[in-house]
Amino acid sequence: MRDVTARVQAFSALERSNLDLQQFAFVASHDLKTPLRSISGFVQVLQRNHADRLDEKAHELIQRTLSAAQRLEQLTDDLLSYARLNAELKPFELVDCREIADDVIQLLDAAIRNSGAEVSVGDLPWVTGNRTQLVQLLLNLIGNGIKYCRDRTPKVHLCAEKGAREWVFSVSDNGIGIDSRHHEKIFEVFQRLQSQKDYPGTGIGLAVCRRVIDRHGGRIWIKSALGVGSTFCFTIPDKLAGISTS
Repeated sequence: MRDVTARVQAFSALERSNLDLQQFAFVASHDLKTPLRSISGFVQVLQRNHADRLDEKAHELIQRTLSAAQRLEQLTDDLLSYARLNAELKPFELVDCREIADDVIQLLDAAIRNSGAEVSVGDLPWVTGNRTQLVQLLLNLIGNGIKYCRDRTPKVHLCAEKGAREWVFSVSDNGIGIDSRHHEKIFEVFQRLQSQKDYPGTGIGLAVCRRVIDRHGGRIWIKSALGVGSTFCFTIPDKLAGISTS
């Protein structure tokens, strides 16, 4: 009885901690974004009303200031998304991964068109999970496959295979690849291997992917080498064995 009581108390404390984290993330996001937008607004007014008085160096500094403000706002949004993952206590539901993939491809429509990327999808299963978080997962993985591709047409393929007790998904690309020394490092927050200039980003996307998969009781890893593309693999437990989804 004491053991059960201790577990209940620990779970309640974890729930309170998650809710506190979520509330803090919302407040911090709002408090950071407000002055950032003010800074951007003031700089744009300066650029618009006094452009004829500014030299080339001043215009360059204005553009760098606006770019830095935009990156910081994106970082704030990404940190909020990361903090939300453990704070969301919404129960899992039955979701169609093919529908999720179709939604992600629609969300990435501009990137696909601009890069001429070829995104293909194989047969995908139904799983139990958080739909919003699974969209985030595939948005990051497919988006990275399009983004980290140099001097060639991006090609990304998503598929899944049935394992003994889980579904094994893979997202393969023909991008720049990642040295094996960094295969664990890339899933940590703020870990970037490429310059901000060449590949803009905040270094949170793959950390979000790992947290999503952790919450779904699975594993995530990468198979890659420099110059030959990457394959990100992740698993989601099969809780539907013997259950029809038709």
